[in-house]
Amino acid sequence: MNRPPSSLNLLLSRHTKRREFIKLIAGSVSAWPLAALAQQPVMPVIGFLHGGSAAQFTKLVVAFRQGLKETGYVEGQNVAIEYRWAEGHFDELPALAAELVRRRVAVLAAMGGDPAAVAAKAATRTIPIIFSTGTDPVKLGLVSSLNRPDGQVTGVSLLSASLLMKQLELLRELVPAADTIGFLVNPNNPTTEVRTKEILEAARSLGVQLFVIPASNEGELESAFATLQNRTRALLIPADAFFFGQRDRVVGLAARYALPASYPFREWVASGGLMSYGPSLSDDYRLAGIYCGRVLGGEKPADLPIQQSTKVEFVINLKTAKALGLSVPNTLIGRADEVIE
Repeated sequence: MNRPPSSLNLLLSRHTKRREFIKLIAGSVSAWPLAALAQQPVMPVIGFLHGGSAAQFTKLVVAFRQGLKETGYVEGQNVAIEYRWAEGHFDELPALAAELVRRRVAVLAAMGGDPAAVAAKAATRTIPIIFSTGTDPVKLGLVSSLNRPDGQVTGVSLLSASLLMKQLELLRELVPAADTIGFLVNPNNPTTEVRTKEILEAARSLGVQLFVIPASNEGELESAFATLQNRTRALLIPADAFFFGQRDRVVGLAARYALPASYPFREWVASGGLMSYGPSLSDDYRLAGIYCGRVLGGEKPADLPIQQSTKVEFVINLKTAKALGLSVPNTLIGRADEVIE
């Protein structure tokens, strides 16, 4: 004769089933993240190496991201970017580049000029490098050919160093009485010596004497301008990540000491500088972003020829010219790509 189960047996049976059910659910839930993780592709990482500071190059980083986007890569969605900023201390670039190499980034973007490019190439022989440089990359030893770079290095060349002569010519045209012109240099920049030699030769052909003065930190900038006030009638500023990062200070010092100055990029004039002649930095960073995206997509750096920026801008700030007591010839205004009033 079968007896109905007691209340105690029913309770134990229900408890056992409930416990087994909870174990089953718990085991399934714990497995879900692992299964999902296994199905997700690993997001590639770009190492972004720069000699300047993040605060001063924000808009240009936006242009770099735009270039990436044009090739289908969006930061935070299908690509990550690790940033390393030297804050104008170029001697720290080799260590920062080594950090990114240890991180095993998929591509190393060496931006902000020659020092970052040189440090990146010295740090690795295997990771693809996309550089941005103002000097001929063949002369700098980055590549052996512009059309077909060898190894894992390619990038964008602004050739801003070769535009210094034109900067000097335009400055002399605006300030014809300036027979002695100051030339501010950063001794920590590895291309300073060669660049200075070239511009000194060019100045002699124009009958202009250059007064070369170094500055590699904020204190030296202050003392350099105090010296320039008594020795020169105008000032020539070359492309350099440290100077660019200090552009508001440099423009302010030029105004304080009433020194007409010619700069390498329009950003200086937008900050109140007198005039600039040089390539478009936004276009440069965008092109570098495109190349990084193409490398992430599987293309080899050796198959990507060096891009040369063809967009050169001549910009004049008439408000600054008036404050300096300068009359800008109509011939210069007519040749300007942009006039700020």
